[in-house]
Amino acid sequence: MTYLEEMFSLAGRQAVVTGAARGNGRAIAEGLLKSGAEVVLVDLAGDQLDQTVLELRNLGLPAAGEPCDLAVEDQVKELGKRIAESLPQVSILVNNAGITLPARFLDYPIEHWDATYRVNLKAPFLLSQSLAPLLGRSGDGVILNITSLNAELAFPGNPAYVAFKGALRQLTKAMALDLAELGIRVNSIGPGYIRTSMTQGSWEDADRRSDRAKRTMLGRWGEPEDLAGVAVFLASKAASYITGQDIYVDGGWLAKGL
Repeated sequence: MTYLEEMFSLAGRQAVVTGAARGNGRAIAEGLLKSGAEVVLVDLAGDQLDQTVLELRNLGLPAAGEPCDLAVEDQVKELGKRIAESLPQVSILVNNAGITLPARFLDYPIEHWDATYRVNLKAPFLLSQSLAPLLGRSGDGVILNITSLNAELAFPGNPAYVAFKGALRQLTKAMALDLAELGIRVNSIGPGYIRTSMTQGSWEDADRRSDRAKRTMLGRWGEPEDLAGVAVFLASKAASYITGQDIYVDGGWLAKGL
């Protein structure tokens, strides 16, 4: 193995990726798998999770599936126990799962607010808390929280998503500080406009599709695969002195002025 390969290799590592049946989560999971890690994909029970795991296994990749409704606290806690049993040497946790429930602020349903909180902020907190002792014992523990452009910028008609992605960004910093004593590094990855089922409405509207592309420096939407490289990097030895940071994969959206 060359020096470069060794720096970015995840061979022998065990990882957990939530919201991994499709979209960004699947791309991140596949990137970790192709870099040598054994990965458990967490998502709602159903055909999509089963199909994704089967497709990855058919590529010769060591993928496994764990069904869990991350909106249900007891299921998240039980998931932590099952992972501790099945992956005793887990060293990578990617809190990717998220939901978006848009509505006008003045009419925003409290049910939307609570559901978004449970999946987008509470579940990452609970799962990280549950797995931190294992990650610490691994000697190279890494937690990656997937945030959003909305962790920095307000978009209209979605107060809960904006609030809890911003909160997850700050939780990342708190976790990085508190878990440093266990040798765990914690960073966030903030996707820009990525073409997934969550952004399908904007993609199918020609005007909005064009407008979103123009907001970037690179003049295009992102693809889920654009997140894989930074996830592998942050999980690898190459990033061993990086913690408490927010890295945006947004085609230059945040940095662009005129």
